[in-house]
Order: sequence, then structure tokens, then C-alpha cells
Amino acid sequence: MPVEIKTVGASGQISLGKQYAGRTVTVDRVAEGVWTIKTAQVIPDDELWLHTPEARASLDRALDWSRSHPRSETDLKAVARKVRRKR
Repeated sequence: MPVEIKTVGASGQISLGKQYAGRTVTVDRVAEGVWTIKTAQVIPDDELWLHTPEARASLDRALDWSRSHPRSETDLKAVARKVRRKR
């Protein structure tokens, strides 16, 4: 890939081009005046648990169950009767 020459503006910013507009990037300062910029995807802290092996295993079990149990119509009146009985 050819080297591009950019000028850092008065506000300290450079433009990477419209194709990167709105993207999240990591900026790694390798040395004085040397940066590595990579596009990235960030997982919010409150969603990190979804990316644990335990959550993945739970999801896999749920998907396995759904494949082995075909869909069926729910009898809402029967469900309501069960709920009333438990009160």
C-alpha cells in the first residue's frame, strides 16, 4: 500500500478519509512521532459477560435445545391457569 502524506491541522487532527468516518480506532504510540492506527470494535463493559466461555456455553445449550424441541402453539389459557394455581 502506498504511503500517504498528511498534515496535522492546528487542532492536532488528521483526516483518514470518509471511508473511516464514524469508525472506532486504536492509536498505538510506537515511538516519538510514530503511531499505528487500527480500526477496532469495542465491547461496552456491561456487555463483556456475553463474551465469556460460560455465556457461550449457555447459548450453545439453548440453541441445541431449540433444535431438538420443535415450535408449538402455546395455550395461553392453560398457562394462565397454572399461574393462578401457584398463587
